[in-house]
Amino acid sequence: MVKLTMIARVTDGLPLAEGLDDGRDVRDADFYKQQAKSLFKNLSMGQIGASRMSVETGPYVFHYNIEGHVCYLTMCDRSYPKKLAFQYLEDLKNEFERVNGSQIETAARPYAFIKFDTFIQKTKKLYQDTRTQRNVTKLNDELYEVHQIMTRNVQEVLGVGEKLDQVSQMSSRLTSESRIYADKSRDLNRQALIRKWAPVAIVIGVVILLFWAKNKIW
Repeated sequence: MVKLTMIARVTDGLPLAEGLDDGRDVRDADFYKQQAKSLFKNLSMGQIGASRMSVETGPYVFHYNIEGHVCYLTMCDRSYPKKLAFQYLEDLKNEFERVNGSQIETAARPYAFIKFDTFIQKTKKLYQDTRTQRNVTKLNDELYEVHQIMTRNVQEVLGVGEKLDQVSQMSSRLTSESRIYADKSRDLNRQALIRKWAPVAIVIGVVILLFWAKNKIW
């Protein structure tokens, strides 16, 4: 069965819509929603190259499809047919583009298209029972193939992003430490110059002062 449905903009990971009733029968639903958001984040950072993928997580599978800078994602039971999951996403994509296509790039707040939930719920009901004639026909549709869509483990997918984040953080930390070292080095050089020339400057100052005082007396 379809458990979760979320839609986000790929360029920045901004959530655009989701099924409001989703996750009620899912244990740890918030955990899986957070995983979905992490997937969106990695996609926005270009850390996942595939435009369509299935990602296994616990007893479920995330399926996502990217079209027009928008990621359509659903989470289903592992036993749910992959072909139906992607046809479900295809239906969402077609309607979302038709209704909201001109506003996607300018959306500035999360869940700007939350009213799309009505269509999500209506469409989800059509796909819940895999035994209906409608869904059996879709499963037998040889023109819609999903065999080439890659399936990976969520830890593998998110782990790549985490490692890249760690490398980025390490690089930033090294850059920051290099700046601190350079600043300290300049301070030490300045202090060394002061220690080196301060006695000379004092002697010269005293000589000038004595010379000035002598001229005043005479």
